[in-house]
Amino acid sequence: MKTVGIFRNQLFKGSEVFIQQQAESIQAYNKCYIGRKIIGTPVKDTPNYVLNRNGSVTERFSEAYNALTTSAAPYDTPLKNTPALDLIHAHFAIDGVYALALAKRVKVPLITTLHGFDVTVTAKDLLASRSPAWINYLFRQNALKQQGDKFICVSNFIAEQALRNGFPEKKLIQHYIGIDTDKYQQRDESEDTGIILHVARLVEKKGTSVLLNALHQIKKSEKNVQLVIIGDGPLLPQLKAQVTALDIETNVRFVGAIPHAEVMQWMRKASMLVLPSLTAKTGDAEGLGMVLLEAAVTGVPVIGTNHGGIPEVVLDAKTGFLVEENNSNELAERMLTLVRDSGLKRAFGSNGRERVRQDFDINIQTKKLEKIYKDMINE
Repeated sequence: MKTVGIFRNQLFKGSEVFIQQQAESIQAYNKCYIGRKIIGTPVKDTPNYVLNRNGSVTERFSEAYNALTTSAAPYDTPLKNTPALDLIHAHFAIDGVYALALAKRVKVPLITTLHGFDVTVTAKDLLASRSPAWINYLFRQNALKQQGDKFICVSNFIAEQALRNGFPEKKLIQHYIGIDTDKYQQRDESEDTGIILHVARLVEKKGTSVLLNALHQIKKSEKNVQLVIIGDGPLLPQLKAQVTALDIETNVRFVGAIPHAEVMQWMRKASMLVLPSLTAKTGDAEGLGMVLLEAAVTGVPVIGTNHGGIPEVVLDAKTGFLVEENNSNELAERMLTLVRDSGLKRAFGSNGRERVRQDFDINIQTKKLEKIYKDMINE
């Protein structure tokens, strides 16, 4: 059986569980994880090969040298006694630049999945980030576009953005990652505790500030409404200050970043999942919104914005509601509708799960991915 290396500079981030969910659903190929270092919980029983595992001086030097130069030479050591790779699948174009160097070194094809910010953030903001990886991407992206073999786009929106950003059309493949519809079953109506749930990294594009403004309006008629926010990020202090200023401290709970299994437990308790994403000042936009699929597969109705790839998940007035970006008034109206109409919530939840089963089942989607692998490896 041939081997695919799943590449991410920083492996097993808690906010990127979708990467290992996709990888672990692969059946037709052996797989391993490759990256600079592990910053989350590794997947059991699947090998991983990293530059900096134990924090030794040598390992830290290898990590830094790779980060600054994109050279794949440091990978010679961790990959020395591993089975030969037949293909590398990188996640995010920034990481694709580093994976390209490795793919050329070991002489295998490279597939890169484009997720969102990697094809929406402006060149100015890539440079302003001061991140070696982002700056390397800015100056080496043309090599990736020309020498990378295929680019998987997680939504039609991302495919359009990639085309605008100079990725060759003949190399683009639109492919939804999907979600495990067997593992995540529809919740029972009795599990609904009435909370409004928001799961997101606390950055501008997630629209959390807009959600808080909407909640402030809802509180005027629904004094006991409760919003639970799961996630962490640079805007946390600012958002907490906004909660205080709006006098909704008794209505909002910040849970922080928690393991994915706990997120899914909260999901089953939610009356709705709200993701009012918007285009950030940097150009960053939502590629798809995987948390919307996680809600839908559980039978939880969703409210999103007419933004990025979200309309590819949420069918307005059928599986949830779509509202315009940055419109807290419209968002509050739609949230109130669901708070007050349990029948509509049930219908949206059931319709959402059925849509996921039809179009986003990870087992079906992964078979399509394996076909992409096969075509690249020329089996």
